Amino acid sequence: MSISGIFPIDRWNFTTQSILNVLSEEDYNFLISNQTDHHYQKGDVIFREGTVPSGIFLVRSGKVKKYKVDQIAKEQIIYIANQGELIGYHAVLSEERYPDSAAAMEDSLVSFIPKEDFADVLLRSPVFMQRLLKALSHEFTVLANSISVFAQRTGPERLAIALIVLREKSKDEFKEDQEIVLNISRSDLANIAGIASENVIRLLKEFKNEGILETDGRKIMIKDIKLLVKRANYK
Repeated sequence: MSISGIFPIDRWNFTTQSILNVLSEEDYNFLISNQTDHHYQKGDVIFREGTVPSGIFLVRSGKVKKYKVDQIAKEQIIYIANQGELIGYHAVLSEERYPDSAAAMEDSLVSFIPKEDFADVLLRSPVFMQRLLKALSHEFTVLANSISVFAQRTGPERLAIALIVLREKSKDEFKEDQEIVLNISRSDLANIAGIASENVIRLLKEFKNEGILETDGRKIMIKDIKLLVKRANYK
């Protein structure tokens, strides 16, 4: 079921999957001509906050989380990249160190693309540069909205919003007639919603009792998206 009209998903969700689609075949082949593929297991770190970037990364399969860690080692997940998405390009564009870290949420295949090739393609394709700037602008809007709203939301509302965004983010992995299944650890879900893991477990049970969702181990199936949106209390 679409949530268009009942939840402003564009304020919460962004993706870089469409950016590469504007490249010509020649420019795309040039971009990936010197790429190297790396297999990461769940939990493997792809890059760390504060290190100097030497390139960007293209998620070929699996899921990658971008996150920050505070002084007491608490993790805050700020984005989840799916297959076909680029990560690590912010630091390359700004010529600064990585502002966050990235790690595989599941077994993933990720291609490393040297920053020189990325920079050359930006010069070769003005359309690609425009699309990237548009994506960056929307990403800033989404992050600003998240910071503002999450600071004022209760635990149940935060979790509901996180589940809605994850559901929309996962839709492309399933056929139209298939049930969308979220396969995520409770700790990762807690780090997205910004609440304790024990509260996530308790709230999932509440949502299950209310008929909003079903669970099977790590898997979460949203059964009533309208009730979940109501739980998010987002206007």
